[in-house]
Amino acid sequence: MHVFVTGGTGQTGPAVVAELVAAGHTVTGLARSDAAAARLESLSATPHRGSLDDLDSLRRGAESADGVLHMAYGGDFADPDALIRRDCAAIEALGQALAGSGKPLVSTSGTLVMRPGRVAAEQDAPDPASAAAFRIPGEQSCLGFADQGVRASVVRLAPTVHGPGDHGFIPALIAAARRTGVSAYIGDGANRWPAVHRFDAASLFRLALEKAPAGTVLHGVGESAVTIKSIAEQVAQMLDIPTASLTPAQAAEHLGNPFLARFFSLDVPVSSVHTQKLLGWTPIHATLLEDLKTGDYFTPQASARAEKIWFKHHDT
Repeated sequence: MHVFVTGGTGQTGPAVVAELVAAGHTVTGLARSDAAAARLESLSATPHRGSLDDLDSLRRGAESADGVLHMAYGGDFADPDALIRRDCAAIEALGQALAGSGKPLVSTSGTLVMRPGRVAAEQDAPDPASAAAFRIPGEQSCLGFADQGVRASVVRLAPTVHGPGDHGFIPALIAAARRTGVSAYIGDGANRWPAVHRFDAASLFRLALEKAPAGTVLHGVGESAVTIKSIAEQVAQMLDIPTASLTPAQAAEHLGNPFLARFFSLDVPVSSVHTQKLLGWTPIHATLLEDLKTGDYFTPQASARAEKIWFKHHDT
């Protein structure tokens, strides 16, 4: 299959591109810079110059492919309406190029669109009041093409996609712990957080392209419910520092960002049982706590990345 990929040079994208190439697929990736083009070439993919705002470029990429994987997402998170418009316009351009073809269109969302406080399944409706409600219109836009002759599906990724070179939520926790000398959690720390290893996520994206039925919602979750306290305790052990329970206000100061504090206070367990059964997907790579023990989160390079993350969030 010739796959057109957006977001192929992001945090998860290179692993996905490598997975597709290793499985015998040909990959063309959207590249908005020379650095992105070079990264794609290093992964044996062909760069396609353009951006999410260049809808003609997106259409050309989709029209020349046997399937499309849309992972790119970005913009000003202080303006969620603009994020929604940009994402939906990109999905519409990609989907229209595939209409009536029966080809796959796989778009990306996140499990934080689900209602907190209970284990959410793939068949459950997303929550308009959720922390990631701005991703819901993109889901709906993609799934709407299932009625237009497109094998459209959505992969909701766990908020923590861990693995080598992670620069997401977990490094922000580690950066704050290094900075303050305390590894913190909010309240009793019993709130649950889903996670998936990047390589397991990559295999899920490949399977979705190859065989997900039209209209399918998939959960990219290897672990349904890792407690925030257990994460904080593992970080504390690795840094040889104490743990501490904080109030939400204290956590906002500790992390340097109220946005991060809100996310880490959420209880958002998610099941992927249906996804695993439907596609034969079995997460096999390290768990999050295992990765915190044996991965690269506490190397000098990771420490430098974490410091940059801390300063970025602290100045927000």
